[in-house]
Amino acid sequence: MTVNLASSTSSSLKPEAQNISALKQVLQTIDADSCPGSYNFHLHTVYSDGRLQPEKLMEQAIAGGLKGFAITDHHSAKGYIQAQIWLDNWKLNNRDSNIAAPSLWTGAEFNAELLNNEVHILAYAFDPQHPSLTPYLRGKATEGSAYYAAARVIEAIHEAGGLAVLAHPCRYRSTADKLIPQAACLGIDGVETYYAYTNPNPWKPSPKQTALVKDLAETYGLLGTCGTDSHGLSLLVRI
Repeated sequence: MTVNLASSTSSSLKPEAQNISALKQVLQTIDADSCPGSYNFHLHTVYSDGRLQPEKLMEQAIAGGLKGFAITDHHSAKGYIQAQIWLDNWKLNNRDSNIAAPSLWTGAEFNAELLNNEVHILAYAFDPQHPSLTPYLRGKATEGSAYYAAARVIEAIHEAGGLAVLAHPCRYRSTADKLIPQAACLGIDGVETYYAYTNPNPWKPSPKQTALVKDLAETYGLLGTCGTDSHGLSLLVRI
């Protein structure tokens, strides 16, 4: 399919991609079987450290029947923007198709400091043009405590209208039972509950870590997300 990637960037920033209410409704239904067949909220493209062009990622998303997802490149929304342009064109060219268009939300992954750990915070459904996120969407990690502190990262995401989620909470030096309560105190909205820590193929969330994170999310009233954290050529696995 031929798409027009010369479309204006501003026209590609659709309100649907920033519909935080719709995203919350979806996240309230997420379970261990949601990813990677129905939903995937952790994906990378060539605009950070992934191998997929956004257009190829979109082709896989459509072919695989994804209902909703987000591209979460590190400190960049460029992959999302190209994907949104592709999706806009796909919808125009498939208006009479029986294939349902997936929901695509804005996304990014930011480095931050939490309890003396460098953690990753996923941002969803935000306005990529909001000035609060300018320091975080420059293609590289922020420097200096004014921007790097988890409290500030979460605050900036909220100011841009988005949701803040602690990525893979069992991958850090400090344990999830310490990090998640602290993140909750700082106002984080959710945690990446369903994650495959051992990179199995086929993808499957790690049972022990999932149980722990799910219990902590329920205790602190946090939303749960799922994602393959794909960096390779397939959305179905991490690498």
